[in-house]
Amino acid sequence: MIRRRVVVHGRVQGVFFRDTVRRMAHSRGVSGWVRNRADGAVEAVFEGDADAVESMLRFCRHGPERAAVERVEEHDEQPEGLEGFRIA
Repeated sequence: MIRRRVVVHGRVQGVFFRDTVRRMAHSRGVSGWVRNRADGAVEAVFEGDADAVESMLRFCRHGPERAAVERVEEHDEQPEGLEGFRIA
């Protein structure tokens, strides 16, 4: 199990970014959370199988159709054993 934190910058709020991430995480068995930040970015934590987490990271680098991702910060973290995935 691995854990990654991402902060996605650009036009990423109001484009169904969080809901799409939530649905994708559920379908891949990834735990964690996603939230809008006050600075206009979207932040997420993903915990799970390395391939599933990498799939989530690939999505975040592009976002849903209406998003315009400018850059993504990615950080390794120690897994906490999260269960389920939620919009925070």
